[in-house]
Amino acid sequence: MGNEPSQDAQPLVRVTRRLPETVEAALSSRYTAMLNLSDEPLGRQSLERAMVEADALVPTITDRIDAALLATPRRRVRILANYGAGVDHIDLEAARAAGVIVTNTPGVLTEATAELTILLILAASRRAAEGDRQLRAGQWPGWHPTHMVGQGLSGRVLGLVGFGRIAQETARKARALGMRIAYYNRSPAGPEVEQALEAVRLPTLSALAAAADVVSLHVPGGADTHRMIDSAFFAAMRTGGILVNTARGSVVDEAELAEALTSGKLFAAGLDVYADEPAVHPALVNHPHTVLLPHLGSATIEARTAMGMQAIANLDAFFGGRELPDRVA
Repeated sequence: MGNEPSQDAQPLVRVTRRLPETVEAALSSRYTAMLNLSDEPLGRQSLERAMVEADALVPTITDRIDAALLATPRRRVRILANYGAGVDHIDLEAARAAGVIVTNTPGVLTEATAELTILLILAASRRAAEGDRQLRAGQWPGWHPTHMVGQGLSGRVLGLVGFGRIAQETARKARALGMRIAYYNRSPAGPEVEQALEAVRLPTLSALAAAADVVSLHVPGGADTHRMIDSAFFAAMRTGGILVNTARGSVVDEAELAEALTSGKLFAAGLDVYADEPAVHPALVNHPHTVLLPHLGSATIEARTAMGMQAIANLDAFFGGRELPDRVA
């Protein structure tokens, strides 16, 4: 729709953030790549310029691709090869209406995110962050029998909200810690999966809340899941329960989570994602029983490289006229 390259021209691909070096090198070897060497998020004007100048955009979760951006006059971009599995920052309906293809990078971040989920479960249950802060502040009084006592995990129930790839891998790792598995999902997993994980599907979200000692969230963002974890959910949880979120910050009502922690209803929370990133609710920042990470779910060199190579595979398929492996719109 205007500004289209000639048949023999290399497609121009605009990347919105720094990617691992091997990914940037591979991208530059295949395309005319406009990289973001400063790694500063692109402002609105820069995104609008990219929509006009580039044939493809490689956005991340920090880029808001809305209907107005997709309607940029003289838009040249024909594909959004999203770097990441989540696409709630992209208006998929508007993309379909505009004829812009959207792809993502599922699967390759499963192991890394499941590992981080287990890290948060362990850190929250054993008060690891609290102990680290106390020691670094020079406030450790020395060992004594009742100092900073946490909770063991063996025999406790891990309740998984959502039961996709990451949740199932988390369940496998939690089983090695002696945890029992329950899950809530709109559709049941296959009987072979339930049998292998000894996982029990519960019929409602409140039933899961009541059954679990630790709740871990594994659902996408968006209107259907917005603040689905709220005061009613916390009221249904067992006193002394733990909440872990490596999904999307919008899934949790953060003010009501802070109230549940302050009242003692919850023992702790381990969070990697937040509703208004990079801002974090001050009551969560200041609460001693929170473990807070800066969105590190996929932050291993293996996962981040694989994500980039998967985005390139989607671009290769698009410009090669082949079926796209990870099309979402």
